[in-house]
Amino acid sequence: MRILLLVSAFNGLTQRAWIELREAGHEVTVELALSEEVMLEAVALAKPDLVICPFLKDRVPERLWREHRVIIIHPGPRGDRGPSSLDWAILEGERRWGVTALQAVEEMDAGPIWGWREFALPAEPMRKSSLYNGLVSDAAVELVVEVVQKAADPSFVPVPLDYGRPEVWGRLRPAMVRADREFSWAESSERVVRRIRAADGSPGAAALLCGMPVRVFDARMGPELVGQPGSVAARRGGAVLVHTGDGTVWVGQLRREDRVGVKLPAVSVLRRRLGRAPGSQPGFSEITYQRAGRVGVVSFDFYNGAMATNQCRRLVEALQYAVAQDTRVVVVRGGEVFSNGIHLNVIESARHPEMEAWMNINAINGVCKEIIGCTGQLVVASMGGNAGAGGVMMALGADRVLVREGRVLNPHYRTMGLFGSEYWTYVLPRRVGAEVAQSLTGEALPLGAASAVSLGLADRLLKGSREEFEQEVLEYAERLAGRDDYEELVRVKRERREEDERRKPLEAYRIEELAEMSRDMFDDRHGFAEARRAFVGKAKAVATPAHLASHRGTSGL
Repeated sequence: MRILLLVSAFNGLTQRAWIELREAGHEVTVELALSEEVMLEAVALAKPDLVICPFLKDRVPERLWREHRVIIIHPGPRGDRGPSSLDWAILEGERRWGVTALQAVEEMDAGPIWGWREFALPAEPMRKSSLYNGLVSDAAVELVVEVVQKAADPSFVPVPLDYGRPEVWGRLRPAMVRADREFSWAESSERVVRRIRAADGSPGAAALLCGMPVRVFDARMGPELVGQPGSVAARRGGAVLVHTGDGTVWVGQLRREDRVGVKLPAVSVLRRRLGRAPGSQPGFSEITYQRAGRVGVVSFDFYNGAMATNQCRRLVEALQYAVAQDTRVVVVRGGEVFSNGIHLNVIESARHPEMEAWMNINAINGVCKEIIGCTGQLVVASMGGNAGAGGVMMALGADRVLVREGRVLNPHYRTMGLFGSEYWTYVLPRRVGAEVAQSLTGEALPLGAASAVSLGLADRLLKGSREEFEQEVLEYAERLAGRDDYEELVRVKRERREEDERRKPLEAYRIEELAEMSRDMFDDRHGFAEARRAFVGKAKAVATPAHLASHRGTSGL
């Protein structure tokens, strides 16, 4: 079937839909819905049998939905309408939610229903971005597949939206405005966290902190300390602990509103306004180490998977500690997003962005070197979240790479105008071969978890929730540690690393990659500065990216 994906951005959800449909053999075209003219032109060029909108903020032109079957994937249960569905669901403490596939008609979100999914929401409020990229995306991709199957059935008739039916329990909700996102630190910690998470990761909840108007992100409950609401009680890593009406809340990220700014670690935004805030309190840890018998687990969970220079250096220390223990297997476990490599926001906001980028890439190279250079134990990479660029290459330094079903990997740097480092010229070809490595980095297209395994990029695909996935990874690591031939596996690993080192030292790969990166970062030969600014500033695209446009009408990998 010829399918057009009409989207507002080629984000995690749209990438998953694109991957799923292509792997099923369909001819899939992606077009950014930049204007009514662009949408109509895309349909004229693609001549689709079906138009699916898995992430579309704009109204579908009347001519388009009258002449073609256009299916909207809406992030709400049957009957839910409006552009702020997830925001309201989190803020109002909904315990069940859903995703609905409906046909585009004149009235937004009011068309006949093609399918739906419903699921429970946890009692603790989720971050909006976590809900969207997790439960919502999982349900949406299932619905996309179902919609295509139904579109091929000439007898299928969608069900009209009928609020008189008991199973249609959604309702029209207004678009959230700034007043809905404002909060006072004098409110309870639970209420503060809920309001922040309902606006995370965009546009953030609005408040005053240290006399500065800010948008607040990345909140979690803190200890029950007594203090003036809105005052900073402590700092840890890049986060600050803020007093509320009945306790404290950890805040990881802020964005200034009194000037043009980007989302950054809270300590970086507040800077001198923090005064002499105490240095440490428990409850906020981006990096942890846990031991379970013969297995050590280094866990890191960086906001949106971005790894700044200081975070990389702390992760190096954690890895050095882990490999010094008398365990047999080290698990390197990423967070909600495994890793997306260097921290573009921190780089862009630095006084000298080029120098910060240089320090950042060298620091993340240090992380990769610890993983590759661990020859006394086996290393397992646990990829329970999406990964991109250097984050993918970092995982490939491990002996075993386990990836969760439905995750998306972007093993390339091209779209950011970078050659790339993280020893990718060593770890990627040794897994997939030079030809496939060139294709992956050159075409700059996303890769599904199943395809990653079939190519040899990853070793095993595991299903289930993130918690179930992590438990399976731990069990896998325990079995690996208990194998009768464990010592032989370590011996072979060590000898292969020594042989590789004799053939070409690891340092040579680093030097060659950094020679290329220096031209990208300091000479800006491929537009890294502009690409970085556009990414950080969330600049609206002016055209569908060339690497997507060049794949119009193709299928397969």
